[in-house]
Amino acid sequence: MSPIYVPGKVTLRQTWQPMDPDAAAYITAVETADGLPLEEKVKIAIDNFVLGCKADGIWSAIKASCILAGARTTNGALVPLVGTEPTPYNFDLVGDTDYDRKTGLKGDGTTKYLDSKRSATADSIDNRHFSAYKTATGGVNKVIMGYYSASPTFFGYLIAGSSGWRWSCNSATQTAITGPSVSTGFAGVSKVVAGTVDARFNGINYTASIANASLQDLNAFVFARNNSGTEDIASDCRIAFYSIGESLNLALLDARVTDLINAFKAAIP
Repeated sequence: MSPIYVPGKVTLRQTWQPMDPDAAAYITAVETADGLPLEEKVKIAIDNFVLGCKADGIWSAIKASCILAGARTTNGALVPLVGTEPTPYNFDLVGDTDYDRKTGLKGDGTTKYLDSKRSATADSIDNRHFSAYKTATGGVNKVIMGYYSASPTFFGYLIAGSSGWRWSCNSATQTAITGPSVSTGFAGVSKVVAGTVDARFNGINYTASIANASLQDLNAFVFARNNSGTEDIASDCRIAFYSIGESLNLALLDARVTDLINAFKAAIP
């Protein structure tokens, strides 16, 4: 049975009935894009995820997001959970060869990426997060998502380095220290204090002191870095979820996204 997360109680259900209007609207849009209905347990998992994020107080901070799993087709997976639909570049939207319903969308390390359509200037300098849930690590020294400008200097990305994660968020540089070894699962950064960038990898929170930089009007790319309007350092990882928006509690988001992807794995044949 699947739990519904609402403040103060947990209810179990076997069949889906719309519990949250935002989840219901998203599910309808995905089914329209797919041309087929989703399984009951997939819809329950999505409903529970949205209800859980709202119960945790983190839903309103998510401004651009796609669940890149669960849907029956790549086009369905690109329906935005929140915000504007991303623009895909070079993914197979007809044969769905880049997509797996349980594990998500896969980059190729060269030309495939998403333009999230969410600019760094959409949120204030010290009120920003972005996250991704990876189900395959891909190559080393590749950017999972973010943006970068050399002049003026402006960093904001997650990079799966050869010796561990490195990160930045609206900063003048990236971390001089590396995080834990690169693995699958949730990765995210959040910035709410000037000169400090929080991160979460492998279920552990990290904090780095990184000087602020001036905001630049650059959209965050997913599966690559937006280098002043040009895709570079693309990753061949596989991603099942991403989000961008205001700062939030990364541990709470991690728990909800992890539950969602695990529910998909159990529900999808």
